[in-house]
Amino acid sequence: MHLDHVTIRTRDLEATRTFFLKVFDLEEGQRPLAIRHIPGHWLYSEGHPLIHIIGSPGSGIGRSAEAIDHVGLRMEGYAAFRKKLDQLGIRYSPMDLADLQQRRLFFRAPGGPLLEAVFSEPVPQNN
Repeated sequence: MHLDHVTIRTRDLEATRTFFLKVFDLEEGQRPLAIRHIPGHWLYSEGHPLIHIIGSPGSGIGRSAEAIDHVGLRMEGYAAFRKKLDQLGIRYSPMDLADLQQRRLFFRAPGGPLLEAVFSEPVPQNN
């Protein structure tokens, strides 16, 4: 397992995008079709989308606009890991990104931090 990406929520998409592009010499790249309706950017390092930036109004109690939204962990064995979460009684939300041939599981750690397990595996046709 290794770090796949970090997602940052912000009110100022363009300033945050420009900051990461300039400071870390990243390049902007494509985002999956399934999430293009969400305002944001994916910034790549060595061909890998490392920083995901999404727009956030920051409204509501405990919903700061400027925050790390979640951490993505690249893993192997989607079916086995999903079964493990089921056995442990951990609720999760699956997301298949057919255009990237990736399967993802979102779930929360104790205390609330959002985690995303990312698997490079074929997405079934019937999804």
